[in-house]
Amino acid sequence: MEDVTFDFRGHSWKLSAGRAIYWEQEQLLIVADLHVGKSAHFRKAGIAVPANIVQEDLYRLQQLITQYLPQRIIVVGDMFHSSANNDVQYFRIWRQQFPHIIFDLVTGNHDIMEAAVYTSLDIRQHDSLEVQDIYFIHDAEDKPATLNSYVLSGHIHPGVRLVGYGRQSLRLPCFYFGEAVAILPAFSGFTGTYALEREAAAEVFVIAEKKVLRV
Repeated sequence: MEDVTFDFRGHSWKLSAGRAIYWEQEQLLIVADLHVGKSAHFRKAGIAVPANIVQEDLYRLQQLITQYLPQRIIVVGDMFHSSANNDVQYFRIWRQQFPHIIFDLVTGNHDIMEAAVYTSLDIRQHDSLEVQDIYFIHDAEDKPATLNSYVLSGHIHPGVRLVGYGRQSLRLPCFYFGEAVAILPAFSGFTGTYALEREAAAEVFVIAEKKVLRV
């Protein structure tokens, strides 16, 4: 998958069209909002959604692991969508391919399974994490008021609305880097996007098919 190098606040990150950030210095892959189990949750409620959504998302994550060879993955919240279901069991099998990779989950509002389930999946849970001067938390609104570190979050599922000829428009997922807070695109393909009110100095990168474009 294509990526672009983004030098920001003294760090060099690769922003991937696979909806992830790779931090080479830390051998760290960063994603947010996988929502594993969402499709199974909807099907259980009688709503017809494709059965292969989780397979496609985890295959994309597998491609990123193969491309970057991270030693650690931080999921910035909502790794899972609800209580344990068939999609979670699929993740359990998928996880066995990468026993050497540390999975750190910054707990999101949808991560509601019992702690023992995460332990059995070899996932470490945290309310927040800090790596160098980057503070990871699912919802940036929950960051400490006195925090000096730069915040990297998820939760919002940010998108950009692009307008073309004939009043045609398209909303695409994006990476958003504001003055104090960055927001990652939702990793799962089974999510909507929210059009952010952009700060004047914000850096925004849209994901268009398999490319990352600065806008």
